[in-house]
Amino acid sequence: MSTENKKLSVIILTYNEESHISDAIKSVAFADEIIVLDSHSTDATAEIVIDLGVELLYRKFDNYSNQRNHAIESAKGEWILFLDADERVTPELRDEILESIYSNKSDAYRIWFPHFFMDRFLFHYTDKVTRLMKNENLRFENEVHEKLVVKSKPPVLKNYMIHYTYKGLFNFIYKKDRYAWFQAKMSHQKGKKATLFLLFFKPFYRFFHTYFIKRVYLDGVPGLAAASIDAYGVFSRYAKMVLLEKDLE
Repeated sequence: MSTENKKLSVIILTYNEESHISDAIKSVAFADEIIVLDSHSTDATAEIVIDLGVELLYRKFDNYSNQRNHAIESAKGEWILFLDADERVTPELRDEILESIYSNKSDAYRIWFPHFFMDRFLFHYTDKVTRLMKNENLRFENEVHEKLVVKSKPPVLKNYMIHYTYKGLFNFIYKKDRYAWFQAKMSHQKGKKATLFLLFFKPFYRFFHTYFIKRVYLDGVPGLAAASIDAYGVFSRYAKMVLLEKDLE
């Protein structure tokens, strides 16, 4: 690591994020270093990043784990915070992040992400993701849903990250469908098969788990829609695996 004595580096992965990237960067202006790793955007993302005086790197996208691992190599901070372009660090979360890294009580922290959908935050349709970590032998794995390799589950910060997850119903479905193709292709390459059991039971279980076990019903109609689209995403993945198996892509 460099001897420039930077405490916190923020890494942002981008591709065609001209409508989001400026606010994302401004929300982490407190960091000692901000690195944007761009997958050769075709819009104004790069120009905006350069105008804001932030370090800009390029790498052709293959998967999220490789993108993050590549960006880590350039980070000079003792700590790294990963941020997506459609996410914002609130002042409350900023203060908690700074307090956490200076207290040195843990090597990593998870952050609470309530999803934003149908003009509201869904506080039961949430994720808790490891995004803040010490810059020591970091490595992400998995090609679709990247995962930090850690020995134990890190503690969760109290304040949540603003995440403008979905622009609307059709955007939500589009994202699920896009991920379904990616997941299906990865599974197909590994020789996995889509059985009738997976095709019918897995979507039902996803809806039941999301809506009832995670209590997303408390988020009202947006929660019901989110749980239903979650189930559709699972069905779509296995349906696409069947198409790939029959060479009908």
